[in-house]
Amino acid sequence: MKHLFLLCLFVFNALFVVAQEMNFTVSVNTPKLQTADPKLFDNLENDLREFLNNTVWTSDVFSQEERIKCNIQLTISEELSPTTFSADLQIQAVRPIYGSSDETPIISHVDKDVLIEYEQFQPLQYTKNAYDQNLTSIMAFYVYMILAMDYDTFAPFGGEEYYQEAQNVMTTIPPGVASSVRGWQSLESNRNRYWMLESVMSPRARNFRQALYDYHRSGLDVMITDTEVAKEGVMGAMELISGVQKNYPQAMCLQMFANAKSAEIIEIFKKGNSSQKSNIQKIMTKIDAANASAYRSIGR
Repeated sequence: MKHLFLLCLFVFNALFVVAQEMNFTVSVNTPKLQTADPKLFDNLENDLREFLNNTVWTSDVFSQEERIKCNIQLTISEELSPTTFSADLQIQAVRPIYGSSDETPIISHVDKDVLIEYEQFQPLQYTKNAYDQNLTSIMAFYVYMILAMDYDTFAPFGGEEYYQEAQNVMTTIPPGVASSVRGWQSLESNRNRYWMLESVMSPRARNFRQALYDYHRSGLDVMITDTEVAKEGVMGAMELISGVQKNYPQAMCLQMFANAKSAEIIEIFKKGNSSQKSNIQKIMTKIDAANASAYRSIGR
């Protein structure tokens, strides 16, 4: 029996039903291309687009209009062989804001640990609970992270199933592969795919996921009807974020949140009251100290 994920919310006595799927745009850039055939990268771009958009990632029912908008940019940084490359992956996804034509970022992240082994006309495929290749495992991991975070914004802890799927991707990486490519192991870095998932699933960061829901449903989704209530909703979510920062100061999910939301938060609270401005500057400066000067632009 097909599982149908429906979020039914009565807003102005209307039934608001949400379903999700992926709608990826893909670009492959080769600024340092030296010897490889450019057609190989054209084919890689097309194959990635088809792989991401045509793979069935969930058992939910989707329409074209309900798909999650995502963008990936793969930049080849080094040619290791005619068919093996190092690359940086920039990945972004957005969610609609209820009652408006605006969108809000779910994730905006750069992964610099992408190893690609690709030959023209080699099919890209992902098999659940099995390992096919590093590239498709990385893509599957991020698809499930996007799905999980998106679902968390529509229902409290609604993305649990997809965090588990991301975990399954990671656990199927063979030890020999995990030790020879970067991104999957805890000891190689404190800012890789391992720590991205660990920080979201850690009990110490449990309130991060509640904050995702509160920020969007109690905040952004009521912005068009009541700006002041919306700002209070966002501020409540930010207090939860602040608590996570105290319990788990180096949690990667906090920096991910700042990367995605900093510009949006600044714009929201430029029109906040003095208490809100002071509080938000303190919270954001703690979790995103490198950009403290940007938060001072909120004012007093």
